[in-house]
Amino acid sequence: MQTPRTPPRFVPTLTEVVQNEPVSSPMSPPEPVAPAAFVPALSQLSAESDPTAEPKAMLDVVATETLEDQIIHRVMQRVDLSLEQRLQQAVSAMVLAQTQLLVPRLREEIEFVVRQSVSDAVADELATRNPR
Repeated sequence: MQTPRTPPRFVPTLTEVVQNEPVSSPMSPPEPVAPAAFVPALSQLSAESDPTAEPKAMLDVVATETLEDQIIHRVMQRVDLSLEQRLQQAVSAMVLAQTQLLVPRLREEIEFVVRQSVSDAVADELATRNPR
């Protein structure tokens, strides 16, 4: 029988077990939730609403929820745009810095290759001119 392997250090592991506590009353099935973008029609509001509630108050609640959804959507669009621009700037700066660090090493490597190529070419030329 094999012993279990130790996972890599960056893989999350379960450290404790949480037990569900028994519920004293039976759970009722969850009620369906309307999508956030759903706005009920005025006829539905009046049919479902409490007859004592004012229709204007219900419309204000719906208008407020719609306004909140619109504001959240706009803010998320701006955050996405801002985040994309900032990430692009950060990545560009990092690539530039890494490229500048590579320049001296590349020059050394190119110099070595050119010297070796010239040396080999001169040696070949001298060998063809002075046969032994």
